Amino acid sequence: MPPLYLMRHGQTFWNAEGRLQGALDSPLTPLGVAQAKTLQQITAHIGGCCVSSPQGRAQQTSQLVFAGRDWTTDNRLSEIGIGGFAGRLLIDVQTSHAAVFKGAPLDWYNHCPNGEGFAALANRCRSFLTDLQGSTLVVTHGITLRMLRLLALGRDPAMIAEGDMGQGIVYYVKDGVCEVLDAA
Repeated sequence: MPPLYLMRHGQTFWNAEGRLQGALDSPLTPLGVAQAKTLQQITAHIGGCCVSSPQGRAQQTSQLVFAGRDWTTDNRLSEIGIGGFAGRLLIDVQTSHAAVFKGAPLDWYNHCPNGEGFAALANRCRSFLTDLQGSTLVVTHGITLRMLRLLALGRDPAMIAEGDMGQGIVYYVKDGVCEVLDAA
């Protein structure tokens, strides 16, 4: 697998208030803009194909990260669909659908009303990774980033809750190893 640079979009207003986005969208906060500018600084010297999720928050981040570079979008990089939970506050959904949140920390993504689930997400992430031709810089979303990272590392998708999905850092994956690149 060619080198992969995975980035999560900058913080959005909905991230800040604990509102679930899924297929819906919210613009970047001032902190999110700063995170995107940090990503640009980290990746400015890195060559490769630049690609982004088509969702607004990833597009806004990509405009800053890939400033002056050619980049494309790929629907396979969209965030996992969470169906009827999209647009709602996480705390409200945890209260109204308590049974869905029993079990491992991220298992609830498999139980969202009309949601996509991890198997479908893994399939589209595998498809994306299979099509890579060389070093690739990616702007995507938290859960999709987790899945891409797991698959690129050759790990079981069931391990999706392991690790983090930070904003303002780059996950560099090559030869079965993941390294975190940051501005420090």
